[in-house]
Amino acid sequence: MAVTPLINETQIQERLAELAQRIEADYAERPLTIVAVLTGSLVALADLIRRIHGPLRIALVQASSYRGATTSATTLVINETFAPDVAGRDVLLLDDILDTGRTLATLVEHLKDRGAASVRTMVLLRKIGRQVVPIEPDYHGFVIPDVFVVGYGLDYNDEYRHLPFVGVLEP
Repeated sequence: MAVTPLINETQIQERLAELAQRIEADYAERPLTIVAVLTGSLVALADLIRRIHGPLRIALVQASSYRGATTSATTLVINETFAPDVAGRDVLLLDDILDTGRTLATLVEHLKDRGAASVRTMVLLRKIGRQVVPIEPDYHGFVIPDVFVVGYGLDYNDEYRHLPFVGVLEP
């Protein structure tokens, strides 16, 4: 399969720098916990946190509704093995892509139920045309069309995550 670049590495890095400045200003020295959704958001997490100055914790949660090579969502499974206590903390939930909105909305409610003082959301990509749950991310990197993308942490059957850009997977 071929991958056609959609968003290049420079564009991603410039946008993450802008978002980091906004996040830093919005939290103004308040302790922040960034909860990143495994595995797709790891690359963005690494690049984002190096740009945020101030008190910061990192947490990971695994939430997946895709299995193997499928491109259709199934039941959401949440694994919090690496997630610390978020009670009383300001939380920024970081995900790679807002597609249907189910994962993001479910995780926001889950973090609130665990006692987070506040929960904001950030997605690298916001896909147009597939959202079924009405949720607006507080921060987003790029709006993309309804195409299947890989790279910069996003995968197809656990491949292509290593690409430094986001591209459209062509059959």
